[in-house]
Amino acid sequence: MVYFQKITPEGYKQIEDEITRLKKDRPRRIKILQAARALGDLSENTEYTEAKRDLGHLQSRLRYLGKQLKYAEIVETKDDGKVDLGKTVVLKSDDDEDTEDTEEYKIVGRMEADLADGKISFDSPLGQAIMKKEAGTTSTVEAPAGEYKVTIVEVK
Repeated sequence: MVYFQKITPEGYKQIEDEITRLKKDRPRRIKILQAARALGDLSENTEYTEAKRDLGHLQSRLRYLGKQLKYAEIVETKDDGKVDLGKTVVLKSDDDEDTEDTEEYKIVGRMEADLADGKISFDSPLGQAIMKKEAGTTSTVEAPAGEYKVTIVEVK
């Protein structure tokens, strides 16, 4: 049985763009490897060893990204007012009643998740707690550090 990873159209495009960028960089790295090989004795040639390692990392990354695309299931967003992949949610923590601070997150697939960029995975503890819920709903998040509650202020 093949397991497909859910991904947004934007995430799929980002992977395609990275593959294109890496493929453009590959000839340059091959030339560096060839130049390092021409320096002579390979047993003590650190330039050759580093160039070979760097090219190997690039090849490995290309294979990894290719598999990500091969097993990706692109999920289109529906305009139904419920939290789902590709949508942006505005959340308010219910633990601190005195503040009106809200946080905004985009719900994405596992491969795209990047908290620093405001993207959370649909299967993270927070993502699981709010998936398929509407604005105004309060959910309990069961995180490794303990439970807390959030209220969905808006679904965009």
